[in-house]
Amino acid sequence: MEKVIAALWAPEGESREDFAARILATLPGALVAAGASGVRINVRDATVAPGEWLVQQWQAPQQAAVAQFWMPSANARFRGPVDAALAQHSARFEAWLVCESTIISNDLHPVSAPSPEKVSPGKPLLPERAWGWSQASFISFRPDLTREAAIAHWHSHHTRVAIETQDNFEYVQNLVVRPLTDTAPRYDAFVEECFPLEALDNPEAFFDAVGKPEKLAENLATMMESCNGFIDFTRIDIVPTSQFDFAFLDRA
Repeated sequence: MEKVIAALWAPEGESREDFAARILATLPGALVAAGASGVRINVRDATVAPGEWLVQQWQAPQQAAVAQFWMPSANARFRGPVDAALAQHSARFEAWLVCESTIISNDLHPVSAPSPEKVSPGKPLLPERAWGWSQASFISFRPDLTREAAIAHWHSHHTRVAIETQDNFEYVQNLVVRPLTDTAPRYDAFVEECFPLEALDNPEAFFDAVGKPEKLAENLATMMESCNGFIDFTRIDIVPTSQFDFAFLDRA
């Protein structure tokens, strides 16, 4: 099995909220019908609007949603129906083959599958929104570092820093193996970290330092020093999102 990360852009004139509602209703089912599994959708909706101060932008316009899923093979020969589903649901999409590493699994706030009997007739079967919020980070490595050196710093040093300085309850690293679309931005990794809702607009909650200003300053400085050790801040896109898991569709 191979994991695919796809960034999706909303059509001009469609709000993020409307775009989110539309793709949540029909994209997951279309992806599963096309051969994908383990679908997760991250959207920029009204719930995460207080986290706009966390946004870092390279792409203009910036991606409005992320689709994560698995395929038996992401080879272009077998990806046609999946690409068609992504194209039908967005103004633009770009995709990458990635290697996933789950640093912290979400064992604290698991999401239950929806109950079909509780869904009104004619309404899509949607999972509950995952607890908290998800920071979706498309990152690029510093150009003055070899890929090997950047990965070594990320895995051997920064991973520990991210765990120790933040109140994250899920942390998944996705190293880009190769782009799957010709115009995909040349990111090196996609990272998803989940936090309590309070961390959307409270740096103390984000950096696990509520009521502790000295700890906040220390954790922030430690995090930024580590990030500067391997990330090119001129080529990153970081957005707060709401997370929805559609793995239950694999059993439908």
